[in-house]
Amino acid sequence: MTMMRTAWLFSSALLLAAPMQAQVAPPRPPAARSLAATDALARGYVAQRKAPGIAIAVGGPDWTSVHAAGRTAVEGGAPVDQDTLWRVYSMTKPITGMAAMMLVEDGKLKLDQPIGDFIPAFKSVRVLTDPANSLASRPAARPITVRHLLTHTAGLGYSIVTTGPLKAEYERLGILPLSVNAQTEAAMARVRPKSLEEFANRVATLPLIADPGTKWSYSIGLDVMGRVIEVASGMSFERFLQTRMFDPLGMRSTFWRVPDAQKARLVTNYAFAGDNPVPLDPGATSVFLSPPGFPYGGAGLVMSLRDYDRFLHMLQNGGTLDGRRVMKPETVATGMSNLLPAGVTFGGVDGATGGTNAARMGYGAGGSVYLDGVAGGPGKGTYGWGGAAGTIAFVDPARRVRGTAMVNYFPADRWPLRADLAKALATDLTR
Repeated sequence: MTMMRTAWLFSSALLLAAPMQAQVAPPRPPAARSLAATDALARGYVAQRKAPGIAIAVGGPDWTSVHAAGRTAVEGGAPVDQDTLWRVYSMTKPITGMAAMMLVEDGKLKLDQPIGDFIPAFKSVRVLTDPANSLASRPAARPITVRHLLTHTAGLGYSIVTTGPLKAEYERLGILPLSVNAQTEAAMARVRPKSLEEFANRVATLPLIADPGTKWSYSIGLDVMGRVIEVASGMSFERFLQTRMFDPLGMRSTFWRVPDAQKARLVTNYAFAGDNPVPLDPGATSVFLSPPGFPYGGAGLVMSLRDYDRFLHMLQNGGTLDGRRVMKPETVATGMSNLLPAGVTFGGVDGATGGTNAARMGYGAGGSVYLDGVAGGPGKGTYGWGGAAGTIAFVDPARRVRGTAMVNYFPADRWPLRADLAKALATDLTR
């Protein structure tokens, strides 16, 4: 994902509300634990100028260890801490995936239910027959289902990976659910849909790259899922997440648009030119200070380390945090299991976004799943994903540990942060 995504981001750059915060009780601070190697990793990334700032949270069911170093920008900025704001990009996908699982638990969605039941424009979909040369198509062998959207097996494209005539159509119709900076946003906003409903209906007019349920291909599936969630729940996607997840979990620094009063907490996102980090989206003028055309369920959130860790802690605890249950244990377990259709495999993506390719991988609700454990690394059943600007997150049920690392730079695989954190944790957890 990361290298392909970064190439698209740079080519685009060359071409071209805040949710209501309900009053909730402050979260109880969990017990702390000393992790010397993880702390050294964070400090080393800043000392070696790999990132101006970094924040890492690691925890078990009843403990949390936070490690932060550096500042929000190369030139000045505030010190980084667990409440600093980061662009999590594709780490929005597991949040959207688990929101869909809540509706499965409610009986308002079924994993193998056609999404045409919620978005009529998807009742009849077609598949490309000559993708390299034309938009010629045939009827799809089967409808797109909820499962397909959750696991990137719907046959949908993504402007960051799709090529040929279909990519051109995605760009023409504004199927670009991603924000880079204010400059590129000005051009994209002119063609992008203004609502999730319009977005989903436009997507439905385009042919698929493969029959649903036959191939894993990174896609806009979780963005389309946002519209399914709206229809199934009877409320806006943003409102559903706020009332069913963010407020109950005390996630008070999770935004589709960063409030002006909070912009000093937002880091600058960088792009590397050789060994030099160049500001791509300065925190003070960030595109995330303006509302998006619609909420991007695949790449739209800005969050603090504290908030993403609370989301993972809830998953680690089987749906409960600080005595509040937001999901049943069986719902969480299903969402973190391999949900791929029979016969479909996931071989990983570049940049090790979803984890190392050294183990067999499956795919769950918006995140990858380890089908085997890795010696000295993630255990079997580890679920998680990463973001285009270098962020990573996982829950490892076998080792009873969760982890989030926040940085903001392109390309995400500039440094092997996932591997570095796995090594540091292996050292710390065996002490």
